[in-house]
Amino acid sequence: MRFNLIGPFEIVTDDGRSYHPGTPKVCQTLALLLTRPNEIVTAESLIKELWGERPPRSAVTTLQTYVYHARRMFVNEGLVQPDRSLIVTSPPGYAIQVDDAEIDIRIFERLVTEGRDRLIEGDPVGALDSIQQALALWRGPALSNFPAGDVLAGHIVHLEELRIRAFEIRIEAEERLGRHGDSIPELRRLINDYPLNEWFHCQLIAALGAAGRRAEALHAYQHVRRLLADELGLEPSLQMQRLQNRLLSSDTMDRAPLSARRVPRQELAVQEAGA
Repeated sequence: MRFNLIGPFEIVTDDGRSYHPGTPKVCQTLALLLTRPNEIVTAESLIKELWGERPPRSAVTTLQTYVYHARRMFVNEGLVQPDRSLIVTSPPGYAIQVDDAEIDIRIFERLVTEGRDRLIEGDPVGALDSIQQALALWRGPALSNFPAGDVLAGHIVHLEELRIRAFEIRIEAEERLGRHGDSIPELRRLINDYPLNEWFHCQLIAALGAAGRRAEALHAYQHVRRLLADELGLEPSLQMQRLQNRLLSSDTMDRAPLSARRVPRQELAVQEAGA
């Protein structure tokens, strides 16, 4: 069985059947448990996710009802044997007993970590392979088929940040393999998706320069300079200004190809999930 949370929440069986859990509250309960498999999630955290800071008086009893419906769903849909319970009551809350390999967000986190480590070890091909597998798990915004509460929203932000890190690792790996031109279309798309991410702009300018497209690189620099000034009242970073100076040098293209800064290892570190 596989639990997919990156995109619409769904449960996929070993024989390929796909099942979408019913009510939003049951989905929220299951999803929060799945962000911490084999760990106790307190009733307090679940109640906060379901109702925010103003839960009803019946919150504890209603939560128990949602857990009961989730357990019955697994049995009624033939997802588990009647004598097996994936969700166990363990004061002060509940835990879901599944392997990390059955949850797509756990697989995603492992692959990004693996890609980061391979890049650090000087294996850009292996890093690229791990990151491609990780990014292939994305089917859309996480948990997009029901409204997430405050607790799950934090996990969704974490996943989106980790996705950005995955893109950074992929671009870095492609640069180390000399594939500057190959990364340009993706960088343009990423800049459209994350217009204030200066790292992506810096990489695009460097890739265009390395590909001999100096005029386009200078145009990209002017674009991000205006964007930062209009949106944030900031000037481009010192690194980006240095790239511009190299582009403006008459002998730039006769020397080593332009290259944006390597991503510091601490910036590639995979963040742990929040609360």
